Amino acid sequence: MIPRPLRRARPEAVLDGLTTAVIGLDQQLRVTSLNSACESLFGVSRRHAIGAPLAEGVPHFAPHERRLRSALEAGAGFIDRELKLQRHGDQPITIDCTVTPLMVDGKPGLLLEALSLDRHLRISRDELLLAQHQASRELIRGLAHEIKNPLGGIRGAAQLLEREFPDSDHREYTRVIIREVDRLQNLVNRMLGPNRAPQKLPLNVHEALEHVRQLVQAEAPEAVSFLRDYDPSIPDIVADREQLIQATLNVVRNALQAVGSDGSIVLRTRTKRQFTIGGVRHKLVIQIDIEDDGPGIPPPMLEKIFYPMITTRAEGTGLGLPIAQYLIHSHGGLIECRSRPGCTVFSIYLPLELS
Repeated sequence: MIPRPLRRARPEAVLDGLTTAVIGLDQQLRVTSLNSACESLFGVSRRHAIGAPLAEGVPHFAPHERRLRSALEAGAGFIDRELKLQRHGDQPITIDCTVTPLMVDGKPGLLLEALSLDRHLRISRDELLLAQHQASRELIRGLAHEIKNPLGGIRGAAQLLEREFPDSDHREYTRVIIREVDRLQNLVNRMLGPNRAPQKLPLNVHEALEHVRQLVQAEAPEAVSFLRDYDPSIPDIVADREQLIQATLNVVRNALQAVGSDGSIVLRTRTKRQFTIGGVRHKLVIQIDIEDDGPGIPPPMLEKIFYPMITTRAEGTGLGLPIAQYLIHSHGGLIECRSRPGCTVFSIYLPLELS
């Protein structure tokens, strides 16, 4: 058998396979190329950036244009460690930046490589959170089974007492015991979460989000507004419809409780390229943002909100977010939260594997 000749990979495909953000610049510091990692890191569009001056195409680098021009003229590169970049209105980004002179069509140019330190810190934090979640799940399961066994005995004893003395004046007490035992068993079952594996089928994520929006809007005060910012180009995802709806519903209901009787909730969908979840890098993921303009989550609570029984409301059970996290994890996904007064965003990331 004659082996097939290897196909040459296109330079664009090679660049898009990198997790490091790469930008090519010509002699006028105009963008000649950039990869998917760069689009994701700096939130820019390749179509808009290519051909534009660097300060317009990737505005984060605008304050460093003079230094880049000096490097171009001298033909000497440089490395900046832990360089903080920021575009107006965005969160700052910390990167290691490497600038290398190169020739573009026989003329001098520059190659910029930006390695996101924030991304590596986030991956380490997410891996730790996943490990903590798994450990807490095992602990909860062990405790839940230890609790359910005596609860069953208490309920059985109360039922025997009720049968033994059917006309007794103490019947209302046995009814209270049975009712409270049932309530505790229901609470324990909720702590354990769903007892079945996800039944994954092709699903339009926007259809599921619209179902959640209609459910929550029906129970929301009239002054609460729901805004939708969907990306219609997102293809179907393979997921369990009921479990995805339940997870999203728990988060949106949390947002509704945060805004109270007057506020706004935004449902947003986007895609992200070259995104890592639990140590696994995915070419493409769906990002579902649930944003509210409530008072925000206090910083000491932010690291604990996914733990069971943690809540800021007196009437809350503290189970909505842990259950949502468990359901998303069972789909190979992740939930993150960032919060400040007037803006709390829960982001759900789900792998999107294209055939």
